[in-house]
Amino acid sequence: MKTLVILAWKNIWRHPARSGALLAAAVSGLWAGVLTIGIMNGIHELRMDYLIRNELAHVQVHHPEFLSMGYARHAILEHERIMAWMEKDPRIDSAAPRTLAEGMLHSPVKASGVRIRGIAVDSESRLTNFHDNMVEGQYLSSDGQFPVIMGASLADMHNTQIGERVVLVFDDADYMLTAAAFHVVGLFHSPSKTYDNHTVFVRSRDLAELLAGQTVYHEIAALLYDRNDAQTVTADLAARFPEIDASTWYELSPVLRTLLDIGGFASFFITMVIMLALAFGILNTMLMAIFERIHEIGMLLSIGMARARVFLMVLMESIILTLTGAVAGIILAWISIWHFSRTGINLEMFGRGAQEIGWSKIMPVLDSSGYGMIFLIVVVISISASVYPAIKATRVNPVQAVRERE
Repeated sequence: MKTLVILAWKNIWRHPARSGALLAAAVSGLWAGVLTIGIMNGIHELRMDYLIRNELAHVQVHHPEFLSMGYARHAILEHERIMAWMEKDPRIDSAAPRTLAEGMLHSPVKASGVRIRGIAVDSESRLTNFHDNMVEGQYLSSDGQFPVIMGASLADMHNTQIGERVVLVFDDADYMLTAAAFHVVGLFHSPSKTYDNHTVFVRSRDLAELLAGQTVYHEIAALLYDRNDAQTVTADLAARFPEIDASTWYELSPVLRTLLDIGGFASFFITMVIMLALAFGILNTMLMAIFERIHEIGMLLSIGMARARVFLMVLMESIILTLTGAVAGIILAWISIWHFSRTGINLEMFGRGAQEIGWSKIMPVLDSSGYGMIFLIVVVISISASVYPAIKATRVNPVQAVRERE
């Protein structure tokens, strides 16, 4: 076997230009492919982290009809018991109740449809980091009458500044149209301009008083220590409180669901495209090598080398060449991902489009299992692409090969 390895290595570098070209293609292709997969994973993580940490959390509890109907009367009946249970569950990091309504925001300039989110300020601040998005004024506090914070872009649309009043109009629990004046106390700016243009935050107690004259919550959101526990937590909630609807972040967000569902397929597709290109390169290179070495292979067979050893020699040439390029390409990709995972890839070059969907800076991500899977695919593809040239070499007629050379 050692002799075959030495022969294979020497045969590879008989034509350094051809072997070097294939090696360069393997290195650059794998580097680009692995880095692309890392960037795609980073996009998924970025979008997931933003939605979970700023809005969804990992688990949400609603009245069974609230998500489909959205009426103010569909409040959670046993919110105190549910909150008490969540506070004791070791899987749950934090939880916060929310009062929600759909309505209109009126200013002297225009009217806009908005989603009104009533929050319990203290518990919401522990649950999400949305307060970090404040760019002017202050986050909601317990002081003042009917404060509201809104997106900076929405305030610009309404020519509204901090300290001015806007009117929120919505249906109460009795389906009666209700309106109230709120004082703008702060402006926020999130990565998603669409979100900024259609969302306002008020205190839960203010909105609940207007909706029903008492404390009502339409949503309880919980952040877990491990997002993989979301399914079991919702199952436990459903079993303990049958009158509510408990959902995971995966069920609540079509965006995240789509990203996760197609993310794995997209990574596999990119890997296979690169591997197929590499396979054709191996096939072409090895077939050319076989045709140029017909006489040599015939001589080896004539002096008694078994056809199986010829097969292994040719197979080993392609495997050594491919794996050398694969290792170099994966190492180069690992260095690139390690670097960009710390500095990030700034998406300002894509301007408003990236901002609209909540992407600002990507941190590429690829775990050890990802590298291992890519390397395994490289091995399988290199062996598969080498089988035909190796079989071709074993079918050489030694007598005819020697005579043709003479």
